[in-house]
Amino acid sequence: MDDFLWYAPRRVGGMQTERERDLYRRLLDLAHGEAVGPLLEEALQLALEVSGAEQAYLRLNRPDDDAPHPASIAHHCSSEELDTIEARISQGIVQEAMLTGRTVQTPAALLDARFRDRASVRSNAIEAVLCAPIGGPPAIGVLYLQGRRDAGPFSPEILALVEAFARHVGLFAHRLLEREAQEGAADPTGPWRQRLRCEELIGRSPALANMLRTVSAVAPLDGVDVLLTGESGTGKTAVARTLVANSPRAAGPFVELNCAAIPEALFEAEIFGAARGAHSMAQADAPGKIQAAHGGTLFLDEVAELTLASQAKLLQFLQSRTFFRLGSVEPIVADVRVIAATNADLAARVAAGAFRSDLMYRLHVMEVRVPALAERAEDLPLLTRHFLARSAERNRLPAREASPDALHAVTYAAWPGNIRQLEHACQAALVRAEADGAATVTARHFFPEQAQDPGARSYQDATREFQVRLVKEALTANDWNVSQAARQLGLARSHLYNLIQGFGITRPGA
Repeated sequence: MDDFLWYAPRRVGGMQTERERDLYRRLLDLAHGEAVGPLLEEALQLALEVSGAEQAYLRLNRPDDDAPHPASIAHHCSSEELDTIEARISQGIVQEAMLTGRTVQTPAALLDARFRDRASVRSNAIEAVLCAPIGGPPAIGVLYLQGRRDAGPFSPEILALVEAFARHVGLFAHRLLEREAQEGAADPTGPWRQRLRCEELIGRSPALANMLRTVSAVAPLDGVDVLLTGESGTGKTAVARTLVANSPRAAGPFVELNCAAIPEALFEAEIFGAARGAHSMAQADAPGKIQAAHGGTLFLDEVAELTLASQAKLLQFLQSRTFFRLGSVEPIVADVRVIAATNADLAARVAAGAFRSDLMYRLHVMEVRVPALAERAEDLPLLTRHFLARSAERNRLPAREASPDALHAVTYAAWPGNIRQLEHACQAALVRAEADGAATVTARHFFPEQAQDPGARSYQDATREFQVRLVKEALTANDWNVSQAARQLGLARSHLYNLIQGFGITRPGA
């Protein structure tokens, strides 16, 4: 037993060392974590720097029944390599720390009577080991450190730092695990996701849930055309595909036409087609977008950009579902459902004389408003992880998680270009992380132009930002019922009105 030591958590000496101060500063960065995966990655990197260990393994046990396997990670390893590491390292020592809730250290596991007979210890010739429980008691995870780059056992100073690290990471992890469980149980989009095929629509915000509720009601109505409204880049095309996927026309063609990209002179031929000889390029009958969409759905994006002459031709088709190819007098009946989309205020366009009022009323049979990212800030971490994973797959790059500081910066940044801008930012950040050889995608990779940390804002700016976001979330969750939002926030209604006016908050679409 002389080679085996048990330690309860304690500090070395009465003064805080520079290494301790640096550790606590780094731990404060981890506190911004928004998800378990990135927290594990950042925590493991910090543990390696603090301890000088050759190998490290961090594991968290999720309490819910739907996650039978613990969340675990090893330094600089892919998910496939993690399986090998989990099988190779000494699970016996890990189990001992988990059961007792106390730190285990041994300078030579091969000489330790408790562990030397275990197959994993013998086969891997395990020497210096430091194993600290995460959280508890009871422990919710474990940090396993093996081998020292400088040889020899882990020093008492390192032991104290590792124990402090494990205690704080336990607090952060417990908070995130609890939030994961709460979000899984109280996902407002859950009821609609059970009814809809909507894999493209990422998020759990109340604003997204409200939109899915409308999509669920509208999608099956085959005889009803739909108008999608919302800011540019909000994902209206993805919403259109979701409408189709949940409609009776799911098996039919889905044909897109960007109205902003079609000159007026080509619009008629593009949408209706052209008969042979109708123009110099028409050597044979050329079907248009409507004919291509027969039996399915025609998606007209940026419909507000059509000229008045093109609007008149579109209106005639929408009213009769009959069209003529350019250069032909033979009517063709089309069986199509039309979904139109715009980021413009059609009523304002009508008032300005730039859009036909009769076409607006014809398109506006059923509106689905697609929320901007500013209304669904809580979805930003989920969207960021989704776009990073998709970009890695498409570009054949190693998968990388966003670090806690990156998710924090992304969540509090402005995204006027909405989902389109965020997706491009994720792709660029992943490429920068690859160029740096970084294990994770950090805030610096997302915002390289910023000379200072995005979190280094003034207290007043950060407070105002938080208040604006909190008020907007409460108003959205209560469908802009100010009295209900005030009750949710614990404010007087007059106070909430003052905040809305002071922050310049306006209802989207108002």
